[in-house]
Amino acid sequence: MSALHVVIVEDEAVVARRLARLLRLAEPRIETIEVAGGFAAASAAIAARAGSIVFLDLNLSGRDGFELLRRGLANGWRTVVVSAHTERAIDAFELGVADFVPKPFTQERLKLALERATAGAPSGRLRYLAALHGGGTTLVALGQIVAIHGADDYSEIEVAGGQRFLHRKSLQLLGGELSHPFLRVHRSHIVNLDYAEGLERCPTGRWELRLKTGGGLAVGRQALAELRKRLV
Repeated sequence: MSALHVVIVEDEAVVARRLARLLRLAEPRIETIEVAGGFAAASAAIAARAGSIVFLDLNLSGRDGFELLRRGLANGWRTVVVSAHTERAIDAFELGVADFVPKPFTQERLKLALERATAGAPSGRLRYLAALHGGGTTLVALGQIVAIHGADDYSEIEVAGGQRFLHRKSLQLLGGELSHPFLRVHRSHIVNLDYAEGLERCPTGRWELRLKTGGGLAVGRQALAELRKRLV
């Protein structure tokens, strides 16, 4: 496996040192760790290390780390937010971060964050959706999602086990962000075609997409032709 390069953007030296120590213990592939305490230093460090994994605090001497995060997404950085401000987790995931690690953190939690940051697609391409759950947030992998249903200005995520979670974005917005195997089949439904079993015509004349998990979803007329192509 290739070596990893990490940039820690954290203005508290004690926290940065602990983060660096635990990251090295969690992942022996880490070759370099550079600590930057502010925007200018962070930008320079990341530019010098293309492909770095960035561990980003959101409070940088009074400046908002989201400003740096948005720059990072535009340049393909793989970003893990490390912050005590857990109420901002959904906003961070909507910007495509690999993970959000609450403070105080542990070695085990940082190891999981590294796994998420190094698996598959780079930061900026959705691999998870952040959902509201139990007064906090939970991370739902796209592969676990059977369908997403409209819920006024929100969306409802349905997973393979039957659970449903509320997501803060509308179905329209998600439809523009999610690519194959997701397809909007109705004004109220986006489906993961990996869970599609086939089309069925109902006695009323309308079409329904049968799901491997049981049940089905109404199919709009505008989506029918595209759906037939995708199911071949």
